[in-house]
Amino acid sequence: MSTTATDDASTGVSGLDELLRGGLTAQRMYLIEGAPGTGKTTLALQFLLTGRDRGERTLYVTLSETGHEMKAIAASHGWHLDGVELFQLAQSEGIKPEDQYTLYHPAEVELGETIKAILDTVERVQPMRVVVDSLSELKLLARDPLRYRRQILALKEFFAGRACTVLLLDDMTAGGADLQVESVAHGVIFLDTLPFEYGRARRRIRIVKIRGVAAVEGFHDFVIKRGGLEVFPQLIPIRHGGKPRLKETVKSGVAELDQLLGGGLTSGTTTLLIGPAGTGKSTLAAQYAASGVTTAKAAIFLFDERASTFVARCDALGMQLSARLADGSVTLEQIEPGEMSPGEFSFRVRQAVERDGIRVVLIDGLNGYLNAIPQVEAPLVRMHELLSFLNESGVTTLMIVAQHGIVGAHMTTPLDVSYLADSVVLLRFFESQGMVRRALSVMKKRTGTHEATIREFQIGPDRLHVGEALSQFQGVLTGVPHYIGAETPPLR
Repeated sequence: MSTTATDDASTGVSGLDELLRGGLTAQRMYLIEGAPGTGKTTLALQFLLTGRDRGERTLYVTLSETGHEMKAIAASHGWHLDGVELFQLAQSEGIKPEDQYTLYHPAEVELGETIKAILDTVERVQPMRVVVDSLSELKLLARDPLRYRRQILALKEFFAGRACTVLLLDDMTAGGADLQVESVAHGVIFLDTLPFEYGRARRRIRIVKIRGVAAVEGFHDFVIKRGGLEVFPQLIPIRHGGKPRLKETVKSGVAELDQLLGGGLTSGTTTLLIGPAGTGKSTLAAQYAASGVTTAKAAIFLFDERASTFVARCDALGMQLSARLADGSVTLEQIEPGEMSPGEFSFRVRQAVERDGIRVVLIDGLNGYLNAIPQVEAPLVRMHELLSFLNESGVTTLMIVAQHGIVGAHMTTPLDVSYLADSVVLLRFFESQGMVRRALSVMKKRTGTHEATIREFQIGPDRLHVGEALSQFQGVLTGVPHYIGAETPPLR
């Protein structure tokens, strides 16, 4: 299978190809840089194996690892290198201590022999994809920056006359970012690893430069797992958003609750349920996502609570969540602390929407998101990006936020996202006649009218109950209300 100059050369990593707007421009030279352990070799192997599977001749030139090590790396991912030409520069062919050079420095002779061996192999194999691993060896042999740059330019000129796409790997052990090669290369891809004190290290990738292509800028999370790299592009709502969708109403099945929200939740909006721990935020949200009143498919992402506890509670309240999980109309995923980057989480949500047709998403909750995913840069920006994507996709989103404290008028939230929400539902504890009771009120709804009343809210024993307006109390939302009525209104 031939490749023309206008073809894109897939990297073998779908997420990276998306960032590159389709893949690498064929017949160009690229620099892949990053510290040892960031995934350069794995990416390079995916690039070559993709070419091999397309019927292209491929060549891997290794200057730092043995052929046995390369095959072991491939085997760890379930790959085989059959059909990939593997060229290892034999150490025995290097300069021996007893060799004497009277006119040239030994490094000059060794560099010349190394370059010649590489070029001779390319001439023999006639590959369409080449990887050179790594440039640090050539840089150390060149000794002089000018001589090193000339060698890189010579390599570029050599490959320019061939239908060949080249990846040069740089492990940056001979210094920092190599601006000499970056200026010569057609494109530069940087891989990075951020270790954390607890949990899995976070990996990220960035397109430093790519000529002639409006690549997606910025850092993007990725992971290395069996099967290679998986890149998670940041969500861009404008790109993923389609034609305006018809607005639909998602009902809970609790008439008083839907009445309080002006008929129910509107598709393509975000509803924030906020209040102290124990007020019933998750249970209330589950009534919309899991009760089966709506035919829309729902996805639940749990950060704070164990899945078994959540399912059991919902079943006890008549939501029949187990049955909906069994028939596939609801999916539930437990997010383990410290094992997922924000980019990977957003990617999973995107897959649920685009691949599985999910129309209702419950994220429980924001506190767990911030704690389970360490050192999130600009968390408001990340959350805005995700919610914008969901809204543009016509998804009804419910997000839980737990406030610090239990009762009182001065409870704070870990992150103020109320301005991002289209609807805000506030839950509170309040004291009455020696009992702790719950109150529910809708503070905001952009897409229509809603009740301005404060209603009593009760969980169980077999379903959710929403009572009449608490008109005989004043100051319910402070947690310590004043009774101004003749008698305490019964719960209905």
